[in-house]
Amino acid sequence: MNGAASAVALETTAIQPMNVLEELVLARASAHNGATRADLIKDLSPLTSHRLSPSELRRSVDVTIGVLEESGFVAGKRGRYRLVTTGEAALSDLLGERKTPDNWGEMRDTRLVAHALGLAAEAQVLKALARPDGLRAYILQRHYSIGGKRALGTSRLRMALAVIALERAFGNKIKSGFDAGRGLSVKASRLLAGQLARRPRDFGTDTRLIGALAAEAISATQADPASLRLALLRQWVSARLGGAPPPQAPTGSVPEMKPANDPDAGEVEALTTKPRVHPDALRPAPPAASRPDLDGFVGAVRRVAEEVGEGWPGNRKALIVRVWRAINATYPDWGLSDIEFKGMLTEAHRTGHLVLGSADLKAKVDLEDVQASAIAYKNTVWHFVRV
Repeated sequence: MNGAASAVALETTAIQPMNVLEELVLARASAHNGATRADLIKDLSPLTSHRLSPSELRRSVDVTIGVLEESGFVAGKRGRYRLVTTGEAALSDLLGERKTPDNWGEMRDTRLVAHALGLAAEAQVLKALARPDGLRAYILQRHYSIGGKRALGTSRLRMALAVIALERAFGNKIKSGFDAGRGLSVKASRLLAGQLARRPRDFGTDTRLIGALAAEAISATQADPASLRLALLRQWVSARLGGAPPPQAPTGSVPEMKPANDPDAGEVEALTTKPRVHPDALRPAPPAASRPDLDGFVGAVRRVAEEVGEGWPGNRKALIVRVWRAINATYPDWGLSDIEFKGMLTEAHRTGHLVLGSADLKAKVDLEDVQASAIAYKNTVWHFVRV
């Protein structure tokens, strides 16, 4: 009778959701040699120091060890704690993987990172998370709700981000779809995606763009894999403890989390070179409600293009840069950058709401404005809005 009651109690305990410290202690104790109390405090401190003081962490570890021992998940011998069969099963269920690694560095950098991102520890997921580009892609796909279990490649991710920036330019009042970015050149889509940054700018390369956006998404100090993993896990701990993600910390103030045999760490492109800042970069983004929807935008462009257009009836057209200047002066509350404006024009043309045209002859007096008006799309360069 007592044995049956104990079995029922154990089963009841096993199905109870764990708190984040119980999950962390369980993961750390799964290492080949288990973990001492000192090991647990040392290795969990970088992940929890933004929320728990050293004394709070020590007390929490002591309490958590007691709970896991009482639940039958870990067993201690001579001050070293190891998972028992029930604990191994609980960890496997938690991570979605039948056999978990017995190395703490691998457990932390792949399995716990996947868990923090809400991903099952499948082979293709773990392989992607081990690469800098895959880690950044998964961070951005979660942050911007870009679907798919696979980590997107650099070009597809850039285009998806450009579409999100375009939707934001329209005040999130349209859903243009993934095809909207396909005709844009690499540079145009990168410039448009760069508008998602806190300080919009030309990042120069896709690696810099994606790295910077991934770091901003989780308030990481740098875009290297170790910094991203640490920031992601600290954000996850904060969310699980019921607090908001910590604000971005200045470089050097975050505890070091040494990478565990990360072969790709040295191959990551340095992100320290100062990107080119766009003139509109320092202008704060307006609330989405102030941005026009597609019909409102098209109506405003038509009115302005009629005013600044040139030519005769039936063949009137307005240089894009002149339309932009008039729009910027007439609707300052929209807070559009010229990059966003050109992206919105492209979407209006793509959907048949406006017609754009190319310059045939470039008079010297207009050459600078013609060049500033250029929008590259597929195999065409547009310069005019047709009235």
